[in-house]
Amino acid sequence: MERILHWLFNLQAEWPFKLRLRPWPAALGVLFLACVFSALAAVTVTYQTRVQYAELQRLEQERNQLQTEWGQLLLEEGAWSTPARIEQMATDQLGMRIPDVTDVEVIRP
Repeated sequence: MERILHWLFNLQAEWPFKLRLRPWPAALGVLFLACVFSALAAVTVTYQTRVQYAELQRLEQERNQLQTEWGQLLLEEGAWSTPARIEQMATDQLGMRIPDVTDVEVIRP
């Protein structure tokens, strides 16, 4: 510590101007750096917020599309299990028909 003080006193004597060490330039530097870092943080947070909002909108759109598709699947499921649909498929694909009265044969035990 004594060497530093000795160097400072010699430096003041040798230079054509007085070397004044004041604390305010360092404080201004710290404040400037704090301001720059806070500005960068604000820009970064704003960007991240916009990215996340865009992702949220994309996910909501996908959810709405999937809900629409789910509703359509439920309607199709209901249509496939109706008795009229089953009767039509049995008639068209399997050649089945409702028997006439003359074709009915009653068997008794």
